[in-house]
Amino acid sequence: MTIQPFPSRVDDPASRRFGTFSYLPPLTDEQIRAQVAHMVRQGWSCSVEHVEPARATAGYWYLWKLPLFGERSVDAILAEAARCAAAHPGDHVRLVGYDARRQTQGLAFVVRRGAA
Repeated sequence: MTIQPFPSRVDDPASRRFGTFSYLPPLTDEQIRAQVAHMVRQGWSCSVEHVEPARATAGYWYLWKLPLFGERSVDAILAEAARCAAAHPGDHVRLVGYDARRQTQGLAFVVRRGAA
């Protein structure tokens, strides 16, 4: 097997990648739901973040609302991500699962890419 390089460039926002899942084809709604369900099963607190495509490589993404501490409903978490996407139609939107025990991110992935 040959590992192929990915042609990403800082000056081309459409080519930028944001974590492991972004090198795969876009996740389907069912796959996104499965990842959110995994975060809930792990007991992680979810949050929704967004950013303009031109600033996506910056370390700071805007927090949509306070993290959804204690939220165990996958539907409620996905609904917040959808509300964020509707309020910021041109932005990338990602979900982050915070692991309180390890005090780090357990999982973070983009659920919608904005227009580059």
